[in-house]
Amino acid sequence: MDQPVYLDHAATTPLAPEVLDAMMPYLRDDFGNPSSIYGLARGARRAIDAARDSVAEDLGCRPGEIIFTSGGTESVNLAIKGVASANRKKGRHIVTTRVEHLAVINSCEYLERQGFEVSYVGVDRFGAVSPDAIASAIRSDTALVSVQLFNNEIGTLQPVVRIGEIARGRAVPLHVDACQAAGTLALDVEELRADLLSLSAHKFYGPKGSGALYVRRGTPFQPVQHGGSNERGRRAGTESVAGIVGCATALRLAARDRSDANRYIATIRDSLVEGVLGRVAGAQLTGHPTERHPAFASFVFDGIEGESMLLALDARGIYASSGAACTSGTLEPSHVLTAIGLPANLAHGSLRLTTGLTNTPEQVPFVVDQLVAIVEKLRSLAPKRRTGRS
Repeated sequence: MDQPVYLDHAATTPLAPEVLDAMMPYLRDDFGNPSSIYGLARGARRAIDAARDSVAEDLGCRPGEIIFTSGGTESVNLAIKGVASANRKKGRHIVTTRVEHLAVINSCEYLERQGFEVSYVGVDRFGAVSPDAIASAIRSDTALVSVQLFNNEIGTLQPVVRIGEIARGRAVPLHVDACQAAGTLALDVEELRADLLSLSAHKFYGPKGSGALYVRRGTPFQPVQHGGSNERGRRAGTESVAGIVGCATALRLAARDRSDANRYIATIRDSLVEGVLGRVAGAQLTGHPTERHPAFASFVFDGIEGESMLLALDARGIYASSGAACTSGTLEPSHVLTAIGLPANLAHGSLRLTTGLTNTPEQVPFVVDQLVAIVEKLRSLAPKRRTGRS
């Protein structure tokens, strides 16, 4: 095709034009520090207050329950470490799943080194966790439960509402990693029974380096970075006014356009799934067949190395990933794919195609044709490499 085909919207999305327009005044003219008291600064403060009101309205919470952050990783770290530190009197036990984003997994492993105990609950072959398994893992000394809404590698939707009911019934705070869900699901924190919820703006056509964390009033919480009294003392550091405005604008636009956008990207995704499974021998769909993110078409291919496949796709102008973008530099098989029971040889041959508003139906036949040719070529080379080593 004349233009590259971008199929990695789970990694990041392009900035929406309306979002850029909303941000520009605070990048150029209204540059004041919102913590100062003169007129230029008061304009920046009003912009942050308006953004906070907007995000709170979209989440169904109070504006004072929103903390603006630098993105999803900081929001997750702030949620898990902030509640764990503040809730020590209840206990030093945390419950999560084996398929969480590495921001959750690595935060929990950090806390384990600080004397906490973590229960990593297993999932089924589709990557879904059982609410009953979460309930069984909760103990009298559990300080926090953390579960994602959509898995960031295979797109499986988790039963968070039921998990939230269980956690609330046991008086245990629930953190919901909604970074991959914002813009796709209506994130009503009351309906989700969430006590904390993480967002990252660049996942829904907002700016990189901007995110938010919802913390229900009364939830035990301590800041994890110290400095000034920004964000009501919960997150030190001068706020990125433009980033905050961009985050709130992107979330509002996503809520406005959600139904049409979901229908559009799911149609393209379904065509990709049909084409790949119908034409590529040995291709397997990963994740739940129906309870999945509308953008996610994730596969494993027998006898293929994911890195080689990505490089070949890149050479043909197709941008995709073999899993989460934050793990692309490691040679280890995906912890998500091994958690759902795939052997290492299959887990190494993973491909994540995630559709978005930049895609068109006409791109699908081109992508499938190129993938068929790449897989056939890579498989034809594999026996020669084995023979050469013997």
